[in-house]
Amino acid sequence: MAESAGSVKKFTLEDLNDAPKLLGVRDKFASLLEDGMDVSINLRGTTIKVAGKNTRDTSLVLAIFKHMLNLIHKGITLHSSDFISAMKMAKGDTLDYFEGLYNKVLIHDHKGHPVRVKNFGQREYVQAVKNNDITFGIGPAGTGKTYLAVVMAVNELKTGKVDKIVVTRPAVEAGESLGYLPGDLKEKIDPYLRPIYDALFSVIGADHTRRLMDRGIIEIAPLAYMRGRTLNSSFVILDEAQNTTNAQMKMFLTRLGFGSKMIVNGDISQIDLPKSKESGLVQARTILKNVKGIHFVQFTSQDVVRHPIVARIINAYEKYHK
Repeated sequence: MAESAGSVKKFTLEDLNDAPKLLGVRDKFASLLEDGMDVSINLRGTTIKVAGKNTRDTSLVLAIFKHMLNLIHKGITLHSSDFISAMKMAKGDTLDYFEGLYNKVLIHDHKGHPVRVKNFGQREYVQAVKNNDITFGIGPAGTGKTYLAVVMAVNELKTGKVDKIVVTRPAVEAGESLGYLPGDLKEKIDPYLRPIYDALFSVIGADHTRRLMDRGIIEIAPLAYMRGRTLNSSFVILDEAQNTTNAQMKMFLTRLGFGSKMIVNGDISQIDLPKSKESGLVQARTILKNVKGIHFVQFTSQDVVRHPIVARIINAYEKYHK
């Protein structure tokens, strides 16, 4: 059918029981594809009909279905993020490499579910962490930086490569000094580290996380408390690094001891520092880009693994500011 008149393609299932796995409960996966690929999807018996404005869109959706069905037959349970990643790769003409992302399991979470990378950006990030002493992950929210950092840290701890996990973050968003906030140190810093806690709870469970914290194997501390320390045999994560000053960034990076790794994550589009202060993350990217043992991974909106509208929001804001 000519593209000007639209395009309709059909995908036939050999087993009707595959339909809910492929289209999702209450067709939630199909809805994601409809929204992200600008098509309509209907199931009649064992036939899925895909209608769109042009042949490219409908052909890509059929290709996504074929890859997803292969994963289902390998025993892999699909999630919304899998379809979002597939759509991004389809639009970037890299869908042929999609199934290869599922060949490596990074870790199993506390429910026994396998954790894998979702796109090329995440795969580069994981490889950089494995091959370098310090890895910078720079990019927008929703790209999985914090979650993958925790996954890599827990894996290093489980395999005995490090003895502890240290997580820190500058507390500047509210414009308040920690000393003036109520509660003890943990209560002061906890609100700023909620994403880290969420990731730890997801990977190793809330109870196990608390036990490891009680034993000092997982340490949560504000960035100011890193001064003067040498962190040996540790996996160290600095989150929201765009809100560090130049002096804080230098101080943090020079804490690295023997047998340790560092991950520095941040989004330079969300700097909350006073306008008079330059972000330590921005400066570090310039100063350290050619230093051996340090690798910078740049995520983009194409690496976002949340709802498709999140990537569109990020793109809209970037376009507006440009």
